[in-house]
Amino acid sequence: MYRTHPPLVRPRPHGIPGRYSHTVNTFLIVWGVTAGAVLIGALVMHLVPRISGSLGDALCRAPLLDIPITYFTVAPIIAGPIWAGWLGLAGAVAGQVSAVLLWGWLHELAHLRDARGPRIVTTMNSIVGRARNHAAVWLTAIVTPVFWVVRLAQVFIYPPITWLIGLPKYRQGDWVNVSRHKFSGLVGHDRIWCLYCDWMTGVWSLGSEMLRNVESFWCPIRFRSDLKCDNCRIDFPDIDNGWVPASGTMKQVTEVLEEKYRGRKDMPWFGHPVRLTVARTEPAAPPTRTEPRA
Repeated sequence: MYRTHPPLVRPRPHGIPGRYSHTVNTFLIVWGVTAGAVLIGALVMHLVPRISGSLGDALCRAPLLDIPITYFTVAPIIAGPIWAGWLGLAGAVAGQVSAVLLWGWLHELAHLRDARGPRIVTTMNSIVGRARNHAAVWLTAIVTPVFWVVRLAQVFIYPPITWLIGLPKYRQGDWVNVSRHKFSGLVGHDRIWCLYCDWMTGVWSLGSEMLRNVESFWCPIRFRSDLKCDNCRIDFPDIDNGWVPASGTMKQVTEVLEEKYRGRKDMPWFGHPVRLTVARTEPAAPPTRTEPRA
């Protein structure tokens, strides 16, 4: 007869608590390092204008503005995953959020009179509700890396296109800059989010201007949807200023391209101010209309 053996009992793993502890420690370390780095960076940004006004002004305009923007927004969410994977990403985001909240509270504490006066945040809280207002504003932060990628394209992709085919060049600092921190009474929560919008709006506007050049140069054809044309004509005025109708022909398209670009050294979109004056300067303001007297 065969001897029967008792069923094997696998030993209970003892490593789970250790792994859990390591996970928590890693998350907390990334969180703390990120929050500390962001707060130290904010302190430096406060001190720079006091040490050198010219450097402080330069850091508020592209291209130098790109350095602090990258440091505060995308560097943590790049470094965190490199250090600790998804856990590092979570810790980096938590650190950024914590630093923004703490900085806002400290800034309001340092400017109590303004903090107790009229505020954007308190007004909007009363209109839509505190929870909904704060949830919505934090949702907008999710797209920050998208705007940063757009900014990369403006810095590294658009300039070679200008060299290759002559699209207009831009002083990007005239578009991408921030100044709302100088607005009287704008403190704490309101200041940090208004600076975010300040930067984001400049990036978007410059990108739209560049895209106007690209669209009219390579594809001056109106959209078949009238509704889309209506929605896009603010950002793309050439829809009503030279683009070929959707029912047109390729002969018309090539004729428009010949008319608008042949023999030019610069290749701006059709309604660009540089096309409106022979001297290639900004057009003069139109004369003020005088209303007839009764």
